[in-house]
Amino acid sequence: MPSVALAQHLVQRVWFITGTSSGFGKALVASVLARGDRVIATARSLEKIKVLWSLPGARPSNLHLLRLDVSDSPEKIQRVVEHALGVWGCIDVVVNNAGLGMKSVLEEGGSLAAMQQFQTNVFGVLNVTNAVLPHMRQRHSGTIVIVGSRTGWHAAVPPVGFYAASKAAVHALGESYASELSQFNIRVTVLIPGSFRTNALSQPLLIPKHIPDYDSLRQTGQSKFSALSGNEKGDPSKAMELLVDVVRGEGKAYGREWPMWLFLGEDVYRDVRLKCDRVRQSLEEWEDVATTDLEF
Repeated sequence: MPSVALAQHLVQRVWFITGTSSGFGKALVASVLARGDRVIATARSLEKIKVLWSLPGARPSNLHLLRLDVSDSPEKIQRVVEHALGVWGCIDVVVNNAGLGMKSVLEEGGSLAAMQQFQTNVFGVLNVTNAVLPHMRQRHSGTIVIVGSRTGWHAAVPPVGFYAASKAAVHALGESYASELSQFNIRVTVLIPGSFRTNALSQPLLIPKHIPDYDSLRQTGQSKFSALSGNEKGDPSKAMELLVDVVRGEGKAYGREWPMWLFLGEDVYRDVRLKCDRVRQSLEEWEDVATTDLEF
């Protein structure tokens, strides 16, 4: 009889991946196909993901392309997922990768910018995941991957406050999903990458309401991101190879426990540790007055 690890390695999974026209999504499609799994690759533009057919080993028997805008209504997203389920009869892994990297000062962007950011980054994750969950609950099996961000832990980096807030929200969604879905043998992990060369920093500034008082802060932030864009140290292909290892339980992930959070990159480990240190310091400094004489 084959071992559990070997049996897991031999299983051919079906991955449903959003946002595959570039960056992490495109790299992940290549990694998954190279391991012998099948991919349903989605993006807002079918034209932009036709290039995936040029990947080594890509053929109709293991790659299917679908148009999906994660900011669409739950009903439209449900129809796309139902189509996807009909391709090979199942979806084993969902990777919520599609996202919008908005740059805007909070006061200048206001609630309209926030709603635009959250519609893609938060409600998109919620609607795609919820569309697949009935299938996974019925099968009592599945894997959900939610792509977060270092900014969800390190939000004080103007002008990406809306983006940081949206990623902090999906970090919480991931933890909540994990607690709700474990009873159905559905695994959840939140991928938290640092700086990787994915063109995520190339989004233009959004200034719906120009406030001159923020000119210096905005320009400083934009200059920082412009200098970093295209020079990030992180290789998205190597990051996605690790993610496939984790999902398949092989390679660098062999023998390790399933991670609630998968932090990627030296910079994210540095920033998360600094955040944890600041939280711990605040707890210690205020514990004597913030935990006493506050109860009935």
